[in-house]
Amino acid sequence: MINKKITSALISVFDKTGLEPVVKKLNELGVIIYSTGGTEKYISDLGIPVVPVEKVTSYPSILGGRVKTLHPKVFGGILHRGDFGKDREELDKYDIPTFDLVLVDLYPFEKTVASGATHSDIIEKIDIGGISLIRAAAKNFNEILCVPSVNDYDQLLDLLNASDEGMSTLEQRKSFAAKAFHVSSHYDSAIFNFMNEGVDLPYFKYSSEGVSPLRYGENPHQNGQFVGDLSALFHQIQGKQLSYNNLLDTDAAVQLMSEFQKDDPTFAILKHNNACGIATRASLSEAYTDALEGDPVSAFGGVLISNKAIDAKTAHKIAQLFCEVLIAPAFEPEALKLLEKKKNLIILKQKPTNFPNQMLRTCLNGLLIQDRDLKTDSEDEFETATKVSPTSSQIKDLIFASKICKHTKSNTIVLAKNQQLCASGTGQTSRVDALRQAIHKAQSFKMNLDGAVMASDAFFPFPDCVEIAYNAGVQAIIQPGGSVKDNLSIDYCNSKKIAMIFTGTRHFKH
Repeated sequence: MINKKITSALISVFDKTGLEPVVKKLNELGVIIYSTGGTEKYISDLGIPVVPVEKVTSYPSILGGRVKTLHPKVFGGILHRGDFGKDREELDKYDIPTFDLVLVDLYPFEKTVASGATHSDIIEKIDIGGISLIRAAAKNFNEILCVPSVNDYDQLLDLLNASDEGMSTLEQRKSFAAKAFHVSSHYDSAIFNFMNEGVDLPYFKYSSEGVSPLRYGENPHQNGQFVGDLSALFHQIQGKQLSYNNLLDTDAAVQLMSEFQKDDPTFAILKHNNACGIATRASLSEAYTDALEGDPVSAFGGVLISNKAIDAKTAHKIAQLFCEVLIAPAFEPEALKLLEKKKNLIILKQKPTNFPNQMLRTCLNGLLIQDRDLKTDSEDEFETATKVSPTSSQIKDLIFASKICKHTKSNTIVLAKNQQLCASGTGQTSRVDALRQAIHKAQSFKMNLDGAVMASDAFFPFPDCVEIAYNAGVQAIIQPGGSVKDNLSIDYCNSKKIAMIFTGTRHFKH
């Protein structure tokens, strides 16, 4: 059934806060209320008719209240299927009442732990009946509205007040069921974390069925595992299993190239999660050549990625380089014949991919969770801070450099020219150090910085970086802005006729 009238309810809660208006409304609607223990007494004391669960089960609450609702006559009334005739026959045969609403909360396990209670008191606050009722009712959302928390009472009252008959829709029941499984998942995680103290188990809870053991972790003396489904992202054409470090570099490569999906042929080479070479050109072969030119030394053993299908000409060039992983949306047959001769090369055909909007990492004894940085700096949001505006070709380079900068470890500076990465300074404790690193690297590979652009992941607190960049040949700069001393950098740029763009968006990547 899509819409269901609530005619009977099972209510069993530890915390009675906010319960009174709910049971009064249910009584007003003529709903038969079943309840247990203290909740039954609370409802009865309000002068509202209530049926004790013991009257249904013919069993009293036993073991000091540990067992009250764990009975076929309770769970049969929750798990019945309305469209199964045999279920209806069995309900009638065993005189089992059905429930349209299950309203339950759980023993306050986390509060009990936080209170400093004894171990035995904490164990007694591990709910068994309540969690079972919630999961059963949420599973059968096709028939039952499951309300798992006092936090949902207001929404329940809104639903009950919306009609004279207390109707619920399938969509509403499914929404409440999702909340119920969220409650049960959180509850189990809290218990796991308590039980896990001093035990050699990971504190991030996951299903063991989704775990792939790795050869080792970041280093050979560390164990490693991957939790996820790589087959949803890639078709691995050849090569050994991706290692821990391969996976990190592959993730960095895929995230970086996602910025260039709609661009002309673009090729990137990454090492240790940072781009050491990237270029956009009229052909993929040219893009690869110019990406490699930026740092042919770091490219050795790197991860390569393209936004276009790998053709034979590009494959022939790639075959001359030792690299660990090659990723592309497609491979021409002749290109594959060439590449498959490199038996140790991991070849991944990337499938269309949508990543979660949130990302997480371990931190101290917990997790950090944040939104993924989905902001790409675009020309329509640029603010020209200087008297000189960037040219159209400089704007292309500024956007190009900004995309790379966003995916490079902070502090970072990116130098680019003609849609080619000249060099970057990565992971430095000082932005000046990052710039000097980038300039030194560009010069060591004979990259001409005259007319280049510079991107910074955060603002310049002083004009030192713009001065150093200008002396190296940089003519346009893109940065978030926002320093109380922005005017110092702006004044210097104006004095040297350098264009500087403010984006208003910082792109730290730690």
